[in-house]
Amino acid sequence: MLGIWHKNDGTPQAGTEAFRSALLNLKRPIYVVQQHDLPAVACDGTITIGSDHQHATENLPLIAYAPPMPPDKLGDRLFKKTHGIDYAYIVGAMANGITSVDMVTAAAESGMLSFFGAAGLSISAIETAIHNLQPRLKNKPFGFNLIHSPNDPALESAVVDLYLKHGVQRVSASAYMDLTLPLVYYRLKGIHCDGDGRIVCPNAVIAKVSRVEVARKFFAPPPPKIVSQLVAQGLLTNQEADLSTYVPVAPDLTAEADSGGHTDNRPAIALLPTMLALRDELAAKFDYDHPLCVGLAGGIATPASAAAAFAMGAAYILTGSVNQACIESGTSDTVRQMLAEADQADVTMAPAADMFELGVKVQVLKRGTMFALRAAKLYDLYTANDCIDSIPANQIAVLEKDFFRCRIDDQWAQTKSFFAERDPKQLELAEKFPKHKMALIFRSYLGLSSNWANSGDLARKIDYQIWCGPSMGAFNEWVKGTFLEKPENRQTVTVALNLLCGAAYNSRVNWLAAQGCHIPPAVRNFQPMEVSLLQEHIPPVSV
Repeated sequence: MLGIWHKNDGTPQAGTEAFRSALLNLKRPIYVVQQHDLPAVACDGTITIGSDHQHATENLPLIAYAPPMPPDKLGDRLFKKTHGIDYAYIVGAMANGITSVDMVTAAAESGMLSFFGAAGLSISAIETAIHNLQPRLKNKPFGFNLIHSPNDPALESAVVDLYLKHGVQRVSASAYMDLTLPLVYYRLKGIHCDGDGRIVCPNAVIAKVSRVEVARKFFAPPPPKIVSQLVAQGLLTNQEADLSTYVPVAPDLTAEADSGGHTDNRPAIALLPTMLALRDELAAKFDYDHPLCVGLAGGIATPASAAAAFAMGAAYILTGSVNQACIESGTSDTVRQMLAEADQADVTMAPAADMFELGVKVQVLKRGTMFALRAAKLYDLYTANDCIDSIPANQIAVLEKDFFRCRIDDQWAQTKSFFAERDPKQLELAEKFPKHKMALIFRSYLGLSSNWANSGDLARKIDYQIWCGPSMGAFNEWVKGTFLEKPENRQTVTVALNLLCGAAYNSRVNWLAAQGCHIPPAVRNFQPMEVSLLQEHIPPVSV
């Protein structure tokens, strides 16, 4: 017995439905008491911890207690305050505009942080998205993706210039294996001291990494060598360079576990504690004015996984795969249906279009598509041959018939046309190095495969490249038999609020169980609810 419960107005209720109702009422505490030799629950009254004296007949032994837990209280308070958001929830940037203007808008208007999926898009397409989002959201926080482009550094630089030009003050830095000049330039441009002498960095970087050695670079101040180069190029002033030693490249970092797209398939339960320990080590070493934060991504698609992330100490959670299945995503209805039918084992790794020559892979959906097998075949041919002409004739015939559906020469003509506009230097390299020409041709299939998926080209359905992690299957298993089973009911904010409320609900269940309270099996897990019903159980967001 923990203590004594003192009656106020309500009377404790016993039974499964009473437990469910009390657990769902996230704005009220929950008291589990002993009543007539049975556990019962109440959401009001007062308790005396440690006391075993019942001074009145209305007083009952207290078995367990859980405090109110509205979803806006989950995660790190300072992280939410820094970014001006209500919920410790990020809608991650899925490339090619899958995290669309509509998705970013919906999340931002609901008090969440989201990043437009700029990777893979042209400068003009990214600029159009900026022009659409800034008037819509005005002072609401949102951001854009900044992806590492080792095969196209000029594009990465151009994207940074575009962000600085239009005042995009928040980026999600992803797929970085090392720091680059454009990334550091973005972070440091405009850094200054305010009237109170505090350092102000106008541009925020939230890094997404899966390796400790990369995370260490993001949590450290920018390398002096890179800063010196930026000063020499006239991109940074001496004053900006001097202040760079007092700030990290990224004060916020997302530990990326087994996710869709670029991933190292790291287990979240091992990765997050390691990143949290690194955070503490480097915070002590550099003694920053502002605390470092670590969030978690990869595998988060159920209340249990979200609750686990927060219980392990994540400052926030970031979702990806489940958002692609929502109606606001910049993909096709066909892809949304395919994702809604996926199981946890229906994913695999395949060569990445943007880092094909390096052997980097992305996690994709394998059910209903042959993309992964065909992409792997292209990489095998690339590693085994020096040029297109050295590939055996029977293999060329397969490529022309099944992969490109045109002659190799015609595919090269299309590829040349693309790079002539996007990055002419690639064509110069192709003229000098036949193997590079082969890589460009093969990369064209990888790039088009995601476009076919997003546009819903049914003639190329077998070739769809759909970035997806096992969390998609976990989500489908959780929502089976509920209104969220149907793709047309999956809205970004509905999914997010159900995950957050579910995490709070599950956390209360675990809290009670840790005190020795038996929770009826029928109410241990949170079931999806319409947003209108959720709002009955949570208070208005408090500042």
